[in-house]
Parts: sequence; structure tokens; C-alpha cells
Amino acid sequence: MDVNSHAEELASDLGVDKAEVKADLENLLEYSVPIDEAKQSVRRKHGGGGGGSSPTPDAADLADITTDHSNVTVTVRVLTRGTRTIRYQGDDLTIREGELADGTGTISYTAWQDFGFEPGDSLTIGNAGVREWDGEPELNLNESTTVAIADEPVDVDHGIGGDRDLVEIAAGDRGRNVEVRVLEAESKTISGRDGETDILEGVVGDETAKLPFTDWDPSPELEPGADLRIEDVYVREFRGVPSINLTEFTTVTPLSDPVAVADDAPRLPVAEAVDSGGMFDVELVGNVLEVRDGSGLIERCPECGRVVQNGQCRSHGEVDGEDDLRVKAILDDGTATVTVVLDDDLTAAVYGGGLEDALAAAKEAMDKDVVAEAIADELVGGAYRVRGSLSVDEYGATLDATAFEVADDDPADVARAALAEVGE
Repeated sequence: MDVNSHAEELASDLGVDKAEVKADLENLLEYSVPIDEAKQSVRRKHGGGGGGSSPTPDAADLADITTDHSNVTVTVRVLTRGTRTIRYQGDDLTIREGELADGTGTISYTAWQDFGFEPGDSLTIGNAGVREWDGEPELNLNESTTVAIADEPVDVDHGIGGDRDLVEIAAGDRGRNVEVRVLEAESKTISGRDGETDILEGVVGDETAKLPFTDWDPSPELEPGADLRIEDVYVREFRGVPSINLTEFTTVTPLSDPVAVADDAPRLPVAEAVDSGGMFDVELVGNVLEVRDGSGLIERCPECGRVVQNGQCRSHGEVDGEDDLRVKAILDDGTATVTVVLDDDLTAAVYGGGLEDALAAAKEAMDKDVVAEAIADELVGGAYRVRGSLSVDEYGATLDATAFEVADDDPADVARAALAEVGE
């Protein structure tokens, strides 16, 4: 994006200093404000009004829209609408966001003012800006955008409304509704943008999955054991998994009937779990191919808990590390691999002794590596059932295990059966 050319154009139209206009634009863009909305804001600041009118762009199918487009006109069905507040230029701004569809596909949108539409409405949206969001095109509706009821209803092959099971929730979702049981809830005080802020964090579940949540405007109804319908949440990635976020616009309604919560985690082939992009609670079955470096006896930073290497913490420099136990193992089920991390308790169970036993063995051998070697002798080649939280990033897939036990079934058979079930 050439900010200079936009600033030069605005400065010429408004008769003001280009440097000042450019600084205003850059300030807005830092807060991810779309360029069209940023230019309108600068015009208003300098008394330039709405900046005049421009020809309505040609109509486009959603499947044909790319980030190369500047502005488009679309005829669509509103699938979802969420509301939340963001902050830019020092002010709080309420936005509407969600998903639109036509006969060719779907696209996310952000409306920078309230156009009054609801899920299910068929609309013709003119002069909608296009920007990239999470690697995909997104429509931006601002004061230069026109919104009108479409001449005919738009038929789409997508569900209207935000109701989802937890297993269907993904990072980036907006305007979702869930019916869940609160499994855990804890009040916390954090340092927010307005100073110390009280929030509520925990875990909710239904019969399909469990997910973490954060309530930024704590609702008294969210207490362990409560069965609730929660409407208008947005979802973002937290520690590699989808996390449900409640705002002041979220409604929480007690349910008269209890919500069933599965005791078991969904069991998936490793490849499918990895392709999901991250799961809070999942079960994998596979063979341990290798116990990686950094297993056995390790040292952690007393300040942040990170693993210390050669007496150095990445965040705190030279420290006196605290002894701990850990396993990092490569699990393979024939579809893909994942790094499984066992904490001190699970490592102790695998090793057959706790930290004191490991320290004693290392002292006797005068070599810390004997602990990792003993663990590798125990694990490599065996089939195991692992449950925990899966995160996926540019470095690969990692599962932080909450349970680890010998599998009584063949991992390849388990993967084939799971794939067959998914394909039904």
C-alpha cells in the first residue's frame, strides 16, 4: 500500500500539509483501519466532508473477489452478525462483523457503522471495500458503502445464523452462538488498556468438544455447572487453540435442560487433527518414533518457567535453573506426526520415578542424559493413546498431554477407522 500517494491525493483535495495527512493516515492504519475508512476519517478531521461520490463498482460474485480488488458491489445473504468494540485513534468504536454468502461462496465482513441488517437478510451492497484479513479477502462496509434490500431473496447453501457445536468453532469466527455447560471458571485481574481489568476465564463443554473462554465483561451466570445459551461471541486463537470471547454485547441465558458433555475427547487421525489448526481437547493414537533432545532431566527459568539451555533463559538471560522432568516424543499414526510433550507428572510415570530418582540416577552416572535414554528405551516403538491440547504453528504440531497410556489397539487401524467415520 502506497501511503504517500494516498496522502498526496488527500492533501491536494483538502489543501493541507501532506506530512500531517500522512501522519494521520499512518496512525489509523496502525490500528488496522481499512484505507477507505482511514481516508474518510482524515477528510472529516480536516473539514473535507465525505469526500464526494464515486461510481458504483461492477457487481462481483464472492468466489471471484480477491485482495487485488479495491471496491466491489455484491448481492448476498447475511449468515451471521456479531457486535463488539475495538479501539483506534484513542476512541472506542462499535463494529459489526460476520459472514456473507451468495451462490458461489462466502466472505467475512466488517461494518464500521450500523446498517441495520440481520442474519437472513438478502442485500445488495454497493461500493464495499476489500482488504486482506487472515490471508483472505474481507469486505469492509463504511460510510461510502450503500446497503439495500435485494430485489430477490438470495439462495445459499449455508446455514443462517451463528449456532454452532463447539467442535465446529474456529479461530476468526464472529457472531457465533453456543449452548454449553461451564466446566471451569476463575476470576482474574489483568492489566488492560484502561488499567486493571477484571475478567473471567474458564472452560465450557458440550457433547462434541471442550473449549476455553474469556469473558471481558464478566457475567454472573458463568459459574461451574451452569447450563447456558451464549449468543454473539467471537473466537480468536489463544496458545494455538480456538478460544471463545464474550463481550458487553454477548447475551447469556440459563437453559432449562442440562447440556450433555462428552467425557471422552474426540479421537482423530493425526493428519486431520493437525489440519484443524488446533484443538483444545483431542485424543490421538500412534507409535512413538523418537524421544527428542530436551527430554528427561531439564532446567527451567525460575522467573518464567521456560527451559534453560546452558544456563541461559531466552527472556531473563543467565539464571540458576530449577530442575524438572519433561518428555518430547514424536508420535506417528501413519497419516502424520506430532510432537507430544509430557509434563513432570506424566514423565515420572513413564520413567518409573520422580525428580529425586532422576537426579540420583544422573549423579550416579555423572550424566544427565541417562534419564532421557531410559525414557527412550521405554517408549520408542510402543503404541500409545494421548489426550491433550493441540497447537499448530510454523514450527509444526505440538500436543501438550493431559493423559498418556499404552494403546490396546493398532494406531494404523485407529486412523483408518477414524478417517472412514469422518468420510461418512
